[in-house]
Amino acid sequence: MKKLLILASALLLTTVLGAQRPERHVMRHGGVEREYWLYVPDSLCVQRPLVFMLHGYGGKAEGYFPAMTECARRHGFVLCCPQGLKDPGKGRSGWNVGYPSQKGWKMDDVAFLLALQKKLQREYGLNKANTCLSGMSNGGEMCYLMAHMHPEKFAAIVSLSGLTMEWIYKGLEPRGAVPFVEIHGTADRTSRWEGDPDNEDGWGEYIAVPLAVGRMISTDRCTHERCDTLPLYRPSSNTVVRHRYLGGIDGCEVRLYEIIGGKHSLGDKDLDTPEVIWEFFSNYLK
Repeated sequence: MKKLLILASALLLTTVLGAQRPERHVMRHGGVEREYWLYVPDSLCVQRPLVFMLHGYGGKAEGYFPAMTECARRHGFVLCCPQGLKDPGKGRSGWNVGYPSQKGWKMDDVAFLLALQKKLQREYGLNKANTCLSGMSNGGEMCYLMAHMHPEKFAAIVSLSGLTMEWIYKGLEPRGAVPFVEIHGTADRTSRWEGDPDNEDGWGEYIAVPLAVGRMISTDRCTHERCDTLPLYRPSSNTVVRHRYLGGIDGCEVRLYEIIGGKHSLGDKDLDTPEVIWEFFSNYLK
């Protein structure tokens, strides 16, 4: 009898833990089967927020950034990690933001993400006003692209080591204000802080990080800056200078977390990145 109770407890624990992991789903869009991993907590916080987390170039949605799933569990929001498709140039998964390796690629990831957003809002009864977007590196570039093209679809956006491609900066006018955060290391050699106007690294021309953030500041009509140096997250962490740009339209704020000497990363060695993301998002939930 005791062994049966232990076995039943183990099975129950396995079931509970399994339910807490993101699950694989698929949807058909643009004639292609698209995959996404979804975490839905047992208890949802007020107004059921939906948060998208986009992986970087060559990345996988399955098992991506598990600390963000733990954050979703703590705070009771739905977390969706979609999978990017392989591009025609290098055959690596990612989001179509106009890299040279993506030249001629017809995949419209903006349309896909908006369709997925609508599908999840409908299926889970989520408040349309409470959808937020985040992404790292190539996923961060999608954050900038979406901020330019469809700011009205998101309560707030956070980019991690992301960039604004030069074609976006010169060719698109932002369609409206949206609260925005960039978390970026000054020693990032993949997504250079100073930009890459001559395409030396082969990603395509992109602008400097402060200039990209400046576009968001201008679009949101922020009026003043508050700057502070955060306490070290760990003894081995880099110093983080937080720039807050306030006074924007409808309370929109723009932030830049400048990680002094930080490299290409999620910023989680120098910040509690999931909590920084969620704290910012939670300011704009209805």
